[in-house]
Amino acid sequence: MRNVAILVDGDFYLKQHRKYFEQTDGKQVGKDILNHCLKHIIKDEERLYRIFFYDCPPLTKKIHHPLTENLIDLSKSKIAIFRNDLHSQLKQTRNLALRLGTLDEKNARWKVKDPKKEKKFIAKKLKKDLIEADVVYYAQQKSVDMKIGLDIASMSYKKMVDKIVLISGDSDFVPAAKLARREGIEFVLDSMRTVIKADLQEHIDGLNTTLPRNKKT
Repeated sequence: MRNVAILVDGDFYLKQHRKYFEQTDGKQVGKDILNHCLKHIIKDEERLYRIFFYDCPPLTKKIHHPLTENLIDLSKSKIAIFRNDLHSQLKQTRNLALRLGTLDEKNARWKVKDPKKEKKFIAKKLKKDLIEADVVYYAQQKSVDMKIGLDIASMSYKKMVDKIVLISGDSDFVPAAKLARREGIEFVLDSMRTVIKADLQEHIDGLNTTLPRNKKT
């Protein structure tokens, strides 16, 4: 049987998942991730080597909200509670490795959820038209893409698997995809129905794109 490794760009997966389902129960989303990944295993032909899920722990510091000046404890936010529940669920999942990067706290900032209003918010021309829930504290992920690339390279060079499935839509992984294919590894992308760039399409062996689970009606 062929060994298959499935690598999940966590932030990408959760954003796509959120488009179709309410993202409130970390344990349920953890089960969704497992079910989604197992769809990529061809019965009686392939077996799962391991699922790798890449994400970052949530921020836990206390900060003042820019609109209300209220003190916000990020460790008690819905995002932090959800992320911690999800990570706990994934740690208990068999044949799944949770790979954690870090969030760039030094360059974190408040931003408006609606991109159309972001520039006006930065220019301090929109504050009176916003409510507290319109603004979120954002920190960019660090080390996640590097960990994905290193794992692809390691598994390819050591011939640990015959096939790699990457759940992402990021063209930054083109070099890793090219390396894997040069080493004789089949490289399949699951972009979860998002449109990918031509350079990424060129360097994969197949595009097997699905939804997290059957869409609710």
